[in-house]
Amino acid sequence: MVLTTHFRKLLVSVSVLMVAFTNAALAQLEVDITRGNVEPTPIAVPSLAVDGAGSTPAGTLAELAAQISQVVSNDLVKTGLFRIIDPNAFISVPTVENIRPRFGNWRALDTQALVSGLIRLEDDGQLKVEFRLWDVFAERQMTGLGYTAPPRNWRRIAHLISDTVYERLTGETGYFDTRIVYVAETGPKTNRVKRLAMMDQDGANHRFLTNGEDIVLTPRFSPTRQEITYMAYYNNTPRVYLYNIETGKHEVLGDFPNITFAPRFSPDGNSVILSLLDEGNSDIYVMDLRTRQVRQLTDHPAIDTSPSYSPDGRYIVFNSDRGGSQQLYVMNNDGTNVRRISFGNGRYGTPVWSPRGDLIAFTKIGEGKFRIGVMRPDGKGERVLTDAYQDEGPTWSPNGRVLQYFRVQQTRADGSGGQVNLWSVDLTGYNERMIPTPTEASDPAWSPVLRLIPGG
Repeated sequence: MVLTTHFRKLLVSVSVLMVAFTNAALAQLEVDITRGNVEPTPIAVPSLAVDGAGSTPAGTLAELAAQISQVVSNDLVKTGLFRIIDPNAFISVPTVENIRPRFGNWRALDTQALVSGLIRLEDDGQLKVEFRLWDVFAERQMTGLGYTAPPRNWRRIAHLISDTVYERLTGETGYFDTRIVYVAETGPKTNRVKRLAMMDQDGANHRFLTNGEDIVLTPRFSPTRQEITYMAYYNNTPRVYLYNIETGKHEVLGDFPNITFAPRFSPDGNSVILSLLDEGNSDIYVMDLRTRQVRQLTDHPAIDTSPSYSPDGRYIVFNSDRGGSQQLYVMNNDGTNVRRISFGNGRYGTPVWSPRGDLIAFTKIGEGKFRIGVMRPDGKGERVLTDAYQDEGPTWSPNGRVLQYFRVQQTRADGSGGQVNLWSVDLTGYNERMIPTPTEASDPAWSPVLRLIPGG
């Protein structure tokens, strides 16, 4: 794995700070993310101590110190696993002179974990941020890191701190240093404007990627490059496109004579799998992005669409009505050995394989609702996670523990309503939250973790 160009610009150096912990300390403080409706772990995230004076184009050191700590707090509380201790209740806070906490003051607040740190401006204008995670009751440091970066990248430093804290306390990979691409929707329902938009996973650094002249659908991130694939109606003809995030260049993917849609990258980023519609029938094809050669994977009179690779690239899940109704099927990556995996009541669509490989998420249609669910790749263990009027289009967090999707509100009798927003839910089904966006929003797709993108 190599670091992305964007990440090289962010991190000039990363240093490990006096990591001193024991197995006994780890046993005393760990967060179980597998059980639903658990009592959140109390954690304190005081503002970083300011070492020296200085101001940057991104703000003063005191402002950045408070903002970094706030972003870390927001990241952690959104997981539903942590309860942030009210800063107004703090008895004392770590300082530059005494970075080791007064543990008794934090135990008095029933704090189990503490994130402390400092911030300073280096002589070359770079921002230096150090942080430590403490087990309050064991009175031990669990981990600590230092980051040096341009001040404009303070928010990504905050997400990296959140990732490290989450990973250390849960044992799972963090997912805060990520982006979301989605379809931003504006205008009346009868004349909808749909643009590609991208933002950090917490809604910051929002920007539009297309101008709205053409309707766009189903954007998907490459797992290895700074690219997005999506479908757009150009001159009223649906085509699959590639968008380069760094250059802003759009290009049509192949010169297909018919309609192409539902694109998704292969796990190695070297291919795009998609559906091609010909005379009312759609089959699944794969295109090699280096040679632009195309292979047909399914050849059936039914509608085969919405393909998604397993993380090892060996299998593909898709939905098809070849059995008489819309159901989920799994096949080998060469199109052989097709077998049905969904057998519950209702119809199934928009399947997507978890990055962990253990589950497939889907949209379940039945009983007058669209709901988000998961099942194992063999079809067993089906669980429905949401129960709203219309939830569709799941996308996985990089660690396979959280799903985002879009929710359509039920239209009122007079035809009004029907607002579309992004939501998330964890695998327990208990922690469901709306994702703020500046416009209505649909078709979300989660990026890989930005700091580690193979081949970037």
